[in-house]
Amino acid sequence: MSRTVKNIIYGALINAAAIVIGGTIGLLFRGKIPKNIATSITRVLGLCVCIIGISSAINGDLMLLVVSLLLGVLTGELIDIDKRMNNLGQYLQKKLTPKDSESRFAEGFVTTSLLFCVGAMAVVGSIESGLASDYSTIVTKSILDSVASMVFASSMGFGVLFSAIPVLIYQGSIEIFAGYLADVLTNSLITQISATGGVMIFALGFNMTLEAKIKVANLLPGLLFAAAYYVLFL
Repeated sequence: MSRTVKNIIYGALINAAAIVIGGTIGLLFRGKIPKNIATSITRVLGLCVCIIGISSAINGDLMLLVVSLLLGVLTGELIDIDKRMNNLGQYLQKKLTPKDSESRFAEGFVTTSLLFCVGAMAVVGSIESGLASDYSTIVTKSILDSVASMVFASSMGFGVLFSAIPVLIYQGSIEIFAGYLADVLTNSLITQISATGGVMIFALGFNMTLEAKIKVANLLPGLLFAAAYYVLFL
């Protein structure tokens, strides 16, 4: 078995499996928690997500954040990434859930897919796994993601488990190209990209806490613009 295949199995797949396991445990509690308590748990979890986002965002260059997010949301709105992700979630929802059920499948899929993919640990852990078979960061992220997926699945349902697919594709791709990315993705660049991602994570928490309608997926191109801005101006 080639090194690349091993890295995909033991890196991204570990994280994806942790999400599925945590989400499955969370599903056991779905419907058993009173609605008012489930709502309160979701909002408190949203506040925690906001704090996580802020802690990453404050490390970034202010002008980089403004420029990359403005260009990112402009591009994202033109492409309408959020609509495409929700359409995918709704398609899976129609195929996998009863038509008369009150399902949050699409919401759970989109929210957790973004949360688990946007962050420094996903990038750094995948590079470490791909280059040196060092899985310490990935294992730590997997533990955190499994707990988060457990809580999200208990309130949002089955869609949370399917966020393991984007995680597998995203982190697996980074592992495959780790040898090429290592020299480009310096610690400083990762910090700036993570700061931009932190704003997106904050927006996710804001949506969860106040039931806002920020189209977080449409901010995703901002990560690319953050990298470009860093290379050109910082």
